[in-house]
Amino acid sequence: MSEPLSLPSLPSLPSLPERASAPVVDVARPLRAATVLLHVLALAIWVGAWLAMAPLSRLLAGDLLRLPVGHLRAAVEFFAYEVPKVLLLLVLVVFAVGVVRSFFTPERTRSLLAGRREVTGNGLASLLGVVTPFCSCSAVPLFIGFVAAGVPLGVTFSFLVAAPMVNEVALALLFGLFGWKVAGLYMATGLLVAFVSGWVIGRLKLEGWVEPWVYGVRGPAAPVEGGRIGWERRLEIGREEVREIVGKTWPFVLAGIAVGAGIHGWVPENFMASIMGKGAWWSVPLAVLVGIPMYSNAAGILPVVQALLGKGAALGTVLAFMMSVVALSLPEMVILRKVLAPRLIAVFVSVVGTGILVVGFLFNALL
Repeated sequence: MSEPLSLPSLPSLPSLPERASAPVVDVARPLRAATVLLHVLALAIWVGAWLAMAPLSRLLAGDLLRLPVGHLRAAVEFFAYEVPKVLLLLVLVVFAVGVVRSFFTPERTRSLLAGRREVTGNGLASLLGVVTPFCSCSAVPLFIGFVAAGVPLGVTFSFLVAAPMVNEVALALLFGLFGWKVAGLYMATGLLVAFVSGWVIGRLKLEGWVEPWVYGVRGPAAPVEGGRIGWERRLEIGREEVREIVGKTWPFVLAGIAVGAGIHGWVPENFMASIMGKGAWWSVPLAVLVGIPMYSNAAGILPVVQALLGKGAALGTVLAFMMSVVALSLPEMVILRKVLAPRLIAVFVSVVGTGILVVGFLFNALL
């Protein structure tokens, strides 16, 4: 198979927007007082908006719209409260993570993973996935970049699983919505699924199921060395990340909250407990099967998760549903077909899906 002309010969990992892949020159600008004042003012506005969410949502549904107590009012209050709540959390988290991520480069990530022994590489790749942005559209250049840099196939898959499923935005939102226990459980099990899935795929020696032209793509000639970045530039990167990520994410957030509002307002308590509760053994496989065709990210699916838990669904079943949505989305599988044979995609889905099923059944049994 000949190499498609549309793909770049020097793929790079998706991290900071394209600005981060070029050499950084003379960006160590001193931090200005005006910049500090701007961010302090923005934080004060953020806090004020956070404190005003609950009373304003009740005011909208009760006084302005004059909705009677019932399903519609409950749904409207849920939507009016959750939209600013999730978006405010998202803005704060993405900004903070953007600043932290300014200390990393795509080249550094590749160099950390290239040449590692499989077990060490799987663990490191899973952890690096937490601090690396990822979406289905970046699956192909990410995969090519790793292979071209000499990263083992199993290690690459550990990263492919961990990056969308256990990213820092998902963890921060889980912490803000459900507390540290749920966020910690999700992180631990997500990393375990990523590690084991990559290790299993690496043991199967399936390199021959990668499209042959991928191995012909040349890797970077030399690592790109960035100059020293000052805090003025780091804060600027944080703001750029907010515009980039929140600008692409907010439609999913609104769609997810709308679905969650419908569940919260109209779905009976006992109904969700009966089909997604601990007593139904088939609830976990069903949740995974329902989640795979969906296309969303963590920010968009979390309001649905919140509504399901509030209606009596079991934690293990809901976590399995969320993992399948963000780690096994159908659009990502379609995009990966450019670089993987269908047999390898089937193995990938089977191994990761099995790990997610184990997580769901385990939490339902223990919690």
